[in-house]
Amino acid sequence: MPNIPFSVMSKAPKPLNLLQYHRTKRLKLTDVRIPPLSSESKRSLRNLAAYRAPPLPFPLPRSRSAAVLVALFVGRRGDLYVLLNRRSATLRSYAGDTSLPGGKVEPKDRTIEDTARREAFEEIGLTRNKLKVPLLCVLDPFMASNNLVVTPVVVLILDNTLRPILNTAEVAELFSHPLAAFLSSTPPFPAEPELIEAPYHTTSDWTYPGPNGLPRTARAHRFLTGREAGGIKPVFGLTAAVLIHAASIAHAHAPDFEVAPPDALTGAARIAWALITNPVFKEAYDAEGVDIDWAVVRRVAGIGPEAEAEGPQAQGAPRRTRRRRSKL
Repeated sequence: MPNIPFSVMSKAPKPLNLLQYHRTKRLKLTDVRIPPLSSESKRSLRNLAAYRAPPLPFPLPRSRSAAVLVALFVGRRGDLYVLLNRRSATLRSYAGDTSLPGGKVEPKDRTIEDTARREAFEEIGLTRNKLKVPLLCVLDPFMASNNLVVTPVVVLILDNTLRPILNTAEVAELFSHPLAAFLSSTPPFPAEPELIEAPYHTTSDWTYPGPNGLPRTARAHRFLTGREAGGIKPVFGLTAAVLIHAASIAHAHAPDFEVAPPDALTGAARIAWALITNPVFKEAYDAEGVDIDWAVVRRVAGIGPEAEAEGPQAQGAPRRTRRRRSKL
Protein backbone atom coordinates (compact mmCIF):
# COMPACT_ATOMS: atom_id res chain seq x y z
CA MET A 1 0.00 0.00 0.00
CA PRO A 2 1.60 3.30 -1.05
CA ASN A 3 2.37 5.95 1.55
CA ILE A 4 0.20 9.03 1.12
CA PRO A 5 1.33 12.26 2.81
CA PHE A 6 -1.10 13.29 5.53
CA SER A 7 -1.19 16.79 4.01
CA VAL A 8 -3.02 15.52 0.93
CA MET A 9 -5.44 13.27 2.79
CA SER A 10 -8.99 14.43 3.37
CA LYS A 11 -9.84 15.82 6.78
CA ALA A 12 -12.29 12.99 7.44
CA PRO A 13 -10.47 9.83 8.60
CA LYS A 14 -10.15 7.14 5.97
CA PRO A 15 -12.07 3.90 6.59
CA LEU A 16 -9.83 1.38 8.31
CA ASN A 17 -9.32 -1.64 6.10
CA LEU A 18 -8.82 -4.85 8.04
CA LEU A 19 -8.29 -6.85 4.87
CA GLN A 20 -5.29 -4.92 3.54
CA TYR A 21 -2.04 -4.90 5.43
CA HIS A 22 1.66 -5.38 4.86
CA ARG A 23 2.72 -9.00 4.59
CA THR A 24 6.17 -10.12 3.52
CA LYS A 25 6.02 -12.39 0.49
CA ARG A 26 8.58 -14.69 2.05
CA LEU A 27 9.94 -14.64 5.57
CA LYS A 28 13.74 -14.65 5.27
CA LEU A 29 15.44 -16.01 8.37
CA THR A 30 18.99 -15.99 7.02
CA ASP A 31 21.44 -13.22 7.87
CA VAL A 32 19.30 -12.02 10.76
CA ARG A 33 20.48 -11.28 14.29
CA ILE A 34 18.54 -13.99 16.10
CA PRO A 35 19.55 -17.36 17.62
CA PRO A 36 19.02 -20.51 15.52
CA LEU A 37 15.38 -21.57 15.47
CA SER A 38 14.23 -24.89 16.87
CA SER A 39 12.26 -27.16 14.54
CA GLU A 40 9.07 -26.41 16.48
CA SER A 41 9.65 -22.67 16.19
CA LYS A 42 10.10 -22.97 12.43
CA ARG A 43 6.80 -24.83 12.15
CA SER A 44 5.12 -22.28 14.41
CA LEU A 45 6.28 -19.35 12.30
CA ARG A 46 5.09 -21.06 9.13
CA ASN A 47 1.69 -21.68 10.72
CA LEU A 48 1.33 -18.07 11.81
CA ALA A 49 2.47 -16.71 8.46
CA ALA A 50 -0.11 -18.88 6.68
CA TYR A 51 -3.01 -17.91 8.95
CA ARG A 52 -5.87 -15.82 7.54
CA ALA A 53 -8.58 -14.77 9.96
CA PRO A 54 -12.10 -15.03 8.50
CA PRO A 55 -13.48 -11.50 8.02
CA LEU A 56 -16.51 -10.35 9.99
CA PRO A 57 -19.62 -10.06 7.76
CA PHE A 58 -20.32 -6.55 9.07
CA PRO A 59 -18.26 -3.35 9.40
CA LEU A 60 -16.93 -1.99 12.67
CA PRO A 61 -16.83 1.66 13.73
CA ARG A 62 -13.34 3.15 13.89
CA SER A 63 -14.03 4.88 17.20
CA ARG A 64 -14.70 1.52 18.91
CA SER A 65 -11.73 -0.30 17.33
CA ALA A 66 -8.31 -1.00 18.82
CA ALA A 67 -5.26 -3.19 18.19
CA VAL A 68 -2.58 -4.94 20.21
CA LEU A 69 0.83 -6.09 19.01
CA VAL A 70 1.91 -9.67 19.69
CA ALA A 71 5.66 -9.16 19.24
CA LEU A 72 7.51 -12.47 19.11
CA PHE A 73 11.26 -12.99 19.31
CA VAL A 74 13.59 -16.01 19.37
CA GLY A 75 15.12 -16.98 22.71
CA ARG A 76 18.60 -18.37 23.25
CA ARG A 77 17.42 -21.96 22.78
CA GLY A 78 15.50 -21.21 19.61
CA ASP A 79 12.04 -21.02 21.23
CA LEU A 80 9.50 -18.25 20.63
CA TYR A 81 8.81 -15.67 23.33
CA VAL A 82 6.29 -12.84 23.43
CA LEU A 83 6.96 -9.34 24.77
CA LEU A 84 4.70 -8.24 27.63
CA ASN A 85 4.66 -5.06 29.66
CA ARG A 86 3.58 -3.91 33.08
CA ARG A 87 1.37 -0.87 32.72
CA SER A 88 2.29 2.23 34.65
CA ALA A 89 0.73 2.57 38.11
CA THR A 90 -0.34 6.13 37.25
CA LEU A 91 -2.64 5.18 34.36
CA ARG A 92 -6.35 5.82 34.83
CA SER A 93 -7.36 2.35 33.58
CA TYR A 94 -5.83 -1.09 34.17
CA ALA A 95 -2.96 0.45 36.15
CA GLY A 96 -0.19 -2.04 36.89
CA ASP A 97 -1.73 -4.78 34.76
CA THR A 98 0.27 -7.08 32.51
CA SER A 99 -0.63 -6.37 28.89
CA LEU A 100 0.42 -6.29 25.26
CA PRO A 101 1.35 -2.98 23.61
CA GLY A 102 -1.72 -1.48 21.98
CA GLY A 103 -4.48 1.09 21.93
CA LYS A 104 -7.32 2.67 20.01
CA VAL A 105 -7.35 3.43 16.30
CA GLU A 106 -6.39 7.02 15.50
CA PRO A 107 -7.37 9.06 12.41
CA LYS A 108 -3.90 8.82 10.88
CA ASP A 109 -3.89 4.98 10.95
CA ARG A 110 -4.43 3.50 7.50
CA THR A 111 -4.75 -0.14 8.65
CA ILE A 112 -5.13 -2.05 11.89
CA GLU A 113 -1.47 -3.03 11.51
CA ASP A 114 -0.59 0.67 11.54
CA THR A 115 -2.42 1.04 14.83
CA ALA A 116 -0.60 -1.86 16.50
CA ARG A 117 2.83 -0.76 15.25
CA ARG A 118 2.30 2.89 16.19
CA GLU A 119 1.19 1.98 19.70
CA ALA A 120 4.16 -0.36 20.21
CA PHE A 121 6.55 2.35 19.00
CA GLU A 122 4.98 4.91 21.34
CA GLU A 123 4.90 2.59 24.36
CA ILE A 124 8.09 0.52 24.17
CA GLY A 125 10.06 2.08 21.29
CA LEU A 126 9.76 -0.96 19.01
CA THR A 127 10.84 0.03 15.52
CA ARG A 128 8.18 0.26 12.82
CA ASN A 129 10.73 -1.01 10.27
CA LYS A 130 8.88 -3.86 8.52
CA LEU A 131 12.12 -5.53 7.46
CA LYS A 132 13.40 -5.80 11.01
CA VAL A 133 9.94 -6.59 12.40
CA PRO A 134 7.88 -8.27 9.64
CA LEU A 135 4.20 -9.09 9.93
CA LEU A 136 3.23 -12.72 10.47
CA CYS A 137 -0.57 -12.44 10.61
CA VAL A 138 -3.59 -10.53 11.85
CA LEU A 139 -5.72 -12.58 14.23
CA ASP A 140 -9.46 -12.69 14.80
CA PRO A 141 -10.86 -9.67 16.69
CA PHE A 142 -11.83 -9.90 20.36
CA MET A 143 -14.57 -8.13 22.30
CA ALA A 144 -13.03 -6.26 25.24
CA SER A 145 -14.79 -5.35 28.46
CA ASN A 146 -14.29 -1.63 27.79
CA ASN A 147 -16.54 -1.80 24.69
CA LEU A 148 -13.69 -1.91 22.18
CA VAL A 149 -13.20 -4.51 19.45
CA VAL A 150 -9.51 -5.41 19.71
CA THR A 151 -7.59 -6.97 16.81
CA PRO A 152 -4.22 -8.64 17.57
CA VAL A 153 -1.38 -8.18 15.07
CA VAL A 154 1.44 -10.75 15.24
CA VAL A 155 5.00 -9.78 14.24
CA LEU A 156 8.46 -11.32 14.56
CA ILE A 157 11.47 -9.33 15.78
CA LEU A 158 14.36 -10.30 13.49
CA ASP A 159 17.01 -8.21 15.24
CA ASN A 160 17.64 -9.20 18.85
CA THR A 161 20.06 -6.30 19.23
CA LEU A 162 17.12 -3.88 19.32
CA ARG A 163 16.71 -2.27 22.72
CA PRO A 164 13.43 -0.98 24.14
CA ILE A 165 12.79 2.66 24.97
CA LEU A 166 9.98 2.66 27.51
CA ASN A 167 7.44 5.45 27.70
CA THR A 168 7.35 5.47 31.50
CA ALA A 169 4.07 7.36 31.56
CA GLU A 170 2.45 4.24 30.10
CA VAL A 171 4.85 1.32 30.69
CA ALA A 172 6.69 0.55 33.91
CA GLU A 173 8.49 -2.62 32.84
CA LEU A 174 9.00 -4.91 29.84
CA PHE A 175 9.49 -8.69 30.09
CA SER A 176 8.86 -11.87 28.10
CA HIS A 177 7.07 -15.20 28.39
CA PRO A 178 7.30 -18.38 26.29
CA LEU A 179 4.51 -18.45 23.71
CA ALA A 180 4.01 -22.23 24.07
CA ALA A 181 3.40 -21.78 27.81
CA PHE A 182 -0.07 -20.40 27.05
CA LEU A 183 -1.10 -23.90 25.97
CA SER A 184 -0.09 -25.63 29.18
CA SER A 185 -1.19 -25.86 32.79
CA THR A 186 2.43 -26.55 33.78
CA PRO A 187 4.59 -23.50 34.53
CA PRO A 188 7.60 -22.90 32.27
CA PHE A 189 9.66 -21.68 35.23
CA PRO A 190 10.80 -23.14 38.59
CA ALA A 191 8.21 -22.61 41.31
CA GLU A 192 9.10 -19.80 43.69
CA PRO A 193 8.67 -20.50 47.43
CA GLU A 194 6.06 -17.74 47.71
CA LEU A 195 4.03 -19.29 44.87
CA ILE A 196 4.38 -22.97 45.68
CA GLU A 197 0.66 -23.21 46.54
CA ALA A 198 -0.53 -21.13 43.58
CA PRO A 199 -1.37 -22.95 40.33
CA TYR A 200 0.22 -21.60 37.17
CA HIS A 201 -3.07 -21.54 35.21
CA THR A 202 -6.53 -20.81 36.61
CA THR A 203 -9.89 -19.69 35.20
CA SER A 204 -12.94 -17.78 36.37
CA ASP A 205 -16.41 -18.08 34.80
CA TRP A 206 -19.42 -15.80 34.90
CA THR A 207 -22.83 -15.72 33.24
CA TYR A 208 -24.58 -12.90 31.39
CA PRO A 209 -27.84 -12.52 29.44
CA GLY A 210 -27.33 -13.84 25.92
CA PRO A 211 -29.30 -13.97 22.67
CA ASN A 212 -32.83 -15.43 22.70
CA GLY A 213 -33.14 -14.79 26.43
CA LEU A 214 -30.69 -17.55 27.30
CA PRO A 215 -27.87 -17.11 29.81
CA ARG A 216 -24.36 -17.54 28.44
CA THR A 217 -21.09 -18.29 30.20
CA ALA A 218 -17.83 -16.46 29.62
CA ARG A 219 -14.40 -17.48 30.88
CA ALA A 220 -11.27 -15.55 31.80
CA HIS A 221 -7.89 -17.25 31.96
CA ARG A 222 -5.04 -16.37 34.29
CA PHE A 223 -1.36 -17.35 33.94
CA LEU A 224 1.38 -16.63 36.45
CA THR A 225 4.50 -14.99 35.06
CA GLY A 226 6.99 -16.22 37.66
CA ARG A 227 7.68 -12.58 38.47
CA GLU A 228 4.86 -11.99 40.95
CA ALA A 229 7.32 -11.57 43.84
CA GLY A 230 8.69 -8.56 41.97
CA GLY A 231 5.30 -6.94 41.53
CA ILE A 232 4.39 -8.30 38.08
CA LYS A 233 0.72 -9.25 37.83
CA PRO A 234 -0.38 -12.47 36.09
CA VAL A 235 -1.43 -12.50 32.43
CA PHE A 236 -5.20 -12.24 32.64
CA GLY A 237 -8.39 -11.71 30.66
CA LEU A 238 -8.13 -10.36 27.14
CA THR A 239 -4.33 -10.58 27.01
CA ALA A 240 -4.45 -14.23 28.06
CA ALA A 241 -7.19 -14.99 25.51
CA VAL A 242 -5.19 -13.40 22.69
CA LEU A 243 -2.05 -15.35 23.57
CA ILE A 244 -3.90 -18.66 23.92
CA HIS A 245 -5.29 -18.10 20.42
CA ALA A 246 -1.91 -17.09 18.97
CA ALA A 247 -0.18 -20.08 20.55
CA SER A 248 -2.88 -22.48 19.35
CA ILE A 249 -2.39 -21.31 15.77
CA ALA A 250 1.38 -21.35 16.03
CA HIS A 251 1.68 -24.84 17.53
CA ALA A 252 -1.35 -26.26 15.68
CA HIS A 253 -2.96 -27.87 18.70
CA ALA A 254 -5.37 -26.99 21.47
CA PRO A 255 -4.26 -26.27 25.05
CA ASP A 256 -4.29 -28.99 27.71
CA PHE A 257 -7.22 -27.16 29.33
CA GLU A 258 -10.73 -26.22 28.18
CA VAL A 259 -10.57 -22.77 26.58
CA ALA A 260 -14.27 -21.88 26.62
CA PRO A 261 -17.38 -23.26 28.38
CA PRO A 262 -19.70 -25.41 26.24
CA ASP A 263 -22.34 -22.68 26.05
CA ALA A 264 -19.94 -19.82 25.25
CA LEU A 265 -20.59 -17.61 22.23
CA THR A 266 -18.00 -17.60 19.46
CA GLY A 267 -15.79 -14.54 19.17
CA ALA A 268 -17.78 -13.17 16.24
CA ALA A 269 -21.09 -13.82 18.03
CA ARG A 270 -19.87 -12.00 21.15
CA ILE A 271 -18.96 -8.98 19.05
CA ALA A 272 -22.32 -9.06 17.26
CA TRP A 273 -24.21 -9.38 20.55
CA ALA A 274 -22.28 -6.41 21.98
CA LEU A 275 -23.15 -4.31 18.90
CA ILE A 276 -26.83 -5.08 19.44
CA THR A 277 -27.04 -4.59 23.20
CA ASN A 278 -24.58 -1.75 23.85
CA PRO A 279 -25.76 1.72 22.76
CA VAL A 280 -22.20 3.05 22.32
CA PHE A 281 -21.86 1.07 19.10
CA LYS A 282 -25.10 2.41 17.61
CA GLU A 283 -23.95 5.92 18.52
CA ALA A 284 -20.56 5.28 16.86
CA TYR A 285 -22.18 3.99 13.66
CA ASP A 286 -24.45 7.03 13.50
CA ALA A 287 -21.60 9.46 14.17
CA GLU A 288 -19.40 7.89 11.50
CA GLY A 289 -22.20 7.38 8.97
CA VAL A 290 -21.42 3.69 8.54
CA ASP A 291 -23.79 1.42 6.61
CA ILE A 292 -24.69 -1.50 8.87
CA ASP A 293 -27.16 -4.30 8.15
CA TRP A 294 -28.53 -5.23 11.56
CA ALA A 295 -30.17 -8.37 10.19
CA VAL A 296 -26.69 -9.72 9.47
CA VAL A 297 -25.51 -8.73 12.93
CA ARG A 298 -28.48 -10.49 14.54
CA ARG A 299 -27.81 -13.62 12.50
CA VAL A 300 -24.15 -13.72 13.60
CA ALA A 301 -25.22 -13.18 17.21
CA GLY A 302 -27.42 -16.27 16.92
CA ILE A 303 -30.75 -14.60 17.43
CA GLY A 304 -33.38 -17.15 16.48
CA PRO A 305 -36.26 -16.81 14.00
CA GLU A 306 -38.77 -16.20 16.80
CA ALA A 307 -36.97 -13.00 17.76
CA GLU A 308 -36.54 -12.04 14.08
CA ALA A 309 -40.32 -12.34 13.62
CA GLU A 310 -40.88 -9.70 16.29
CA GLY A 311 -39.53 -7.01 14.00
CA PRO A 312 -36.36 -5.01 13.39
CA GLN A 313 -36.28 -3.72 16.97
CA ALA A 314 -36.12 -7.27 18.35
CA GLN A 315 -33.71 -7.79 21.26
CA GLY A 316 -32.52 -4.21 21.17
CA ALA A 317 -31.32 -4.21 17.56
CA PRO A 318 -31.86 -0.88 15.78
CA ARG A 319 -33.13 -0.63 12.25
CA ARG A 320 -30.70 -0.74 9.38
CA THR A 321 -28.88 2.51 8.77
CA ARG A 322 -27.88 3.37 5.21
CA ARG A 323 -25.00 5.77 4.85
CA ARG A 324 -21.51 5.51 3.51
CA ARG A 325 -19.96 2.05 3.69
CA SER A 326 -16.95 1.50 5.90
CA LYS A 327 -14.09 -0.82 4.98
CA LEU A 328 -13.35 -1.49 8.66
